[in-house]
Amino acid sequence: MQYYTAIMEIITTHINADFDSLASMVAAKRLYPEAELVFPGSQEKSVREYLSQQFRNIYAFKKAKHIHMDTVRRLIIVDTRQPERLGDLIGCLHNRHLSIHLFDHHPDHAGDLTGEYINIADVGATTTIFCRIFQERNISLTPDEATLMALGIYQDTGNFLHSTTTPEDMQAAAWLLTQGANLDVVTQFSARELNAEQVNSLGSLLKNAVSYYIGSVNVVVSKLVLAEYMDDFAVIVQRLMVMENLDAVFVLISMGERLYLIARSRIPEVNVGIIARAFGGGGHSSAASATIKDMTLFEAEERLIYLLHSHIRPKAVAGEIMSSPVIAVPPEVTIHEASNLMTRYNVTVLPVAEKSGNPESGERPRGLLGTLSRMVTEKAIFHKLGSLPVSEYMTTEIATLPPSGTLADIQKLIIEHRQRLIPVTQGETILGVITRTDLLGLLINDPAHMPVDLLQEDESPSVKRSRNLSGVMTQVLSRQAITLLRDIGESAEKLGVNSYVAGGFVRDLLLHVPNSDIDVVIEGDGIGFAKHYAKQKNASVRTHDKFATATVIFPDDTRVDVATARLEYYEYPAALPTVELSSIKLDLYRRDFTINAMAIHLNPERFGTLVDYFNSQNDLKERRIQVLHNLSFVEDPTRIFRAVRFEARLDFQITRHSEKLIKNAVDMHLIDRFTEPRFFYELKLILSESNPMGSLRRLAAFKLFSYIWPDLKPNLKIDRRFIHLITQANRSISWFNLLYLPEKIESWMVYLLAIYSRSGVKELVAFCQRFDIPARQRKKLVQQKADVERIARDMLKRPFMKPSEIYWLLIDLENEGLLYLMTIARKRHIQQAVSLFVTSLKNVTPLINGHELMEMGYRPGPLFRAMLNHLIEVQLDGQVTTHEQATAFICSTYPHSEERPL
Repeated sequence: MQYYTAIMEIITTHINADFDSLASMVAAKRLYPEAELVFPGSQEKSVREYLSQQFRNIYAFKKAKHIHMDTVRRLIIVDTRQPERLGDLIGCLHNRHLSIHLFDHHPDHAGDLTGEYINIADVGATTTIFCRIFQERNISLTPDEATLMALGIYQDTGNFLHSTTTPEDMQAAAWLLTQGANLDVVTQFSARELNAEQVNSLGSLLKNAVSYYIGSVNVVVSKLVLAEYMDDFAVIVQRLMVMENLDAVFVLISMGERLYLIARSRIPEVNVGIIARAFGGGGHSSAASATIKDMTLFEAEERLIYLLHSHIRPKAVAGEIMSSPVIAVPPEVTIHEASNLMTRYNVTVLPVAEKSGNPESGERPRGLLGTLSRMVTEKAIFHKLGSLPVSEYMTTEIATLPPSGTLADIQKLIIEHRQRLIPVTQGETILGVITRTDLLGLLINDPAHMPVDLLQEDESPSVKRSRNLSGVMTQVLSRQAITLLRDIGESAEKLGVNSYVAGGFVRDLLLHVPNSDIDVVIEGDGIGFAKHYAKQKNASVRTHDKFATATVIFPDDTRVDVATARLEYYEYPAALPTVELSSIKLDLYRRDFTINAMAIHLNPERFGTLVDYFNSQNDLKERRIQVLHNLSFVEDPTRIFRAVRFEARLDFQITRHSEKLIKNAVDMHLIDRFTEPRFFYELKLILSESNPMGSLRRLAAFKLFSYIWPDLKPNLKIDRRFIHLITQANRSISWFNLLYLPEKIESWMVYLLAIYSRSGVKELVAFCQRFDIPARQRKKLVQQKADVERIARDMLKRPFMKPSEIYWLLIDLENEGLLYLMTIARKRHIQQAVSLFVTSLKNVTPLINGHELMEMGYRPGPLFRAMLNHLIEVQLDGQVTTHEQATAFICSTYPHSEERPL
């Protein structure tokens, strides 16, 4: 039974309380005898054991869940000042007239609590502060209290070996001995032997340990995954530090559903408390921990490495290594002029600024707008776009640094975000730029600190971005799919070529979404491999020589698309691609978006290894849709519709820079140059999504409706009527799918018919002709539109129809037509009629068949159909329900004397 206690004063500490926390709470009780001791959350295992053995029935500790928060008027907090570490007791902080008293030894941190009384000291343990107070006030302790307080000091100073230990801590411990502290108990709970399970974990940490040289500091990072929670893991980390004589160690442990960081340091260059607080934890400079939320082990490791670079060597270097003066151009300069300027000054990237400045006079550029690369200018000139201003195709999402930027900041932008040029700014002024060459110049004399992915960026993906996904594949893919991929890799190995699975398959795998569309890329002859593999597996193969692709079709109808690693280039904007053989890197670079530009090795030696040259994982994590180069939409405008579709389907966001490039492509009327079947394919995919409304809104926002449906009058727009129609179509399709009928529907047809519901048949015909829709689908669309709209008008006047009338009215409609009828129905009785037809009437068959009619003496002929249709009609209306009734109905309605010979 839950109970609450009304309490005026509370003494508390941080969650996962240690001995320093416990000792400080007990010490505070001597100063605030009326206050209750309340744990805000759990305690360390050793603390729980101590309480059960040593402090039984001495102090009554309460739990936060038993406290009536509104009644608390004074909150005494020890060993922390961070509100987020108070657990449920954080609710007390909102009480009116609350008095807060604070005792803590941790360094100041943003967001720390303040109070009416504050006692903060730079010592190794909070317990030391209370020892000082007791000595000043001549307060004596019991031996049990002295022993507990000694435990607090010994643990938090690492038996006086942590760098945070002060002379005052040792003096406090000496005074506690005079008060009767029992060192045997202190030894029992502070110097503990490892059990077998802990020894195994220690061995795993040693095996997984990786050294990072950051400046002149060697930092060790290790990680471990355990199925269940293990108590006292900090003891294992401390033992690792002592055994290996480490200056600083950071351990990430995944235990069950939670992820933890435990950190220790014995040198002033590494303040582990700052790192732990960045993860939402706490501690001091030599010992700290955190419970990490909303991150995977991999993400936490990446974040940790970045924080180490940021905080261990925070020396300002940006202002020292930047190149100056800066060559910049204003936004109105043409691409041709910018290209000439790059050639003159031998630079590959130009900043674009509102005021370009004058390098010769020392006037610096101001108002950074973006950057323009030589690659973009050359592509633009090739496409006859050199007369356009640079503002049309500059990259706008550019990160800058102040002169105080650190080496870690520079490496993050140049290596992780692949930004080849970093503007160094102060306010609106561009002071200088940092290039990859500048960074290499800084690091070249210190190769131990050289990131591997910077040195080999053009030859291989970065180490951080090359990880093995075999475990993820096992979790997400079926055994059959994994076997197929391994088999493809082994076949490629025998032929001496490299094989990969690439594109959306890899994207969905990282999102933990199954995807059966396997897109294999071969570094070599893709068609030749497909033919060889198909022959081995008794499968058929379809080739597409123009695009160097093939499809292998297995006997069970499983399909695998095989492509030659290729580089696509475009003869002119919106042209079909011309294909040349290339490597996997160039093949991925031709992809539409970064999230689709990843591959996985399939050859046995590297099976499951991710290939990510473009930091695609980061865009996937940040849920961004981003093109790989600035002329992407110029070369292939259909990518606009793919971007819109992926944004809605994945719940991602098109980046602002990519949005700008889309608007440029629309303003240049590149949509008019579409090869119509390719365009319609993309539109059909959008309309085949579970709910295309979000994508349609985006298309309208990009002003694309007038290109897609130019024949509709008035011009189509997202208004209340349009939203209602699409919503009704979505509901109709969802209703049909939930019936789990064996028939499949082409949902895109239903949405397209809904869009054309306010126009005539001729507008729909014009749309079909414009986009070269196949004849079968064209006929179906036009027929269903005409029939449904005629039937809708008829049913509107007939609110009460017999089942047989509904049947004969709807029997010739396709499923798509039926759902279109439900979409445009103005009255509920029409929707109910369609529902009744689909679920009950559509598949009704006569209780008597043709053979039985012949056995009854009727001769086959046109009358058969009339008799059977009549029988279906009376069955539908409930007049005939059994075989006997059906026989009697036929005999009485169609006597043999009335039968006419053929």
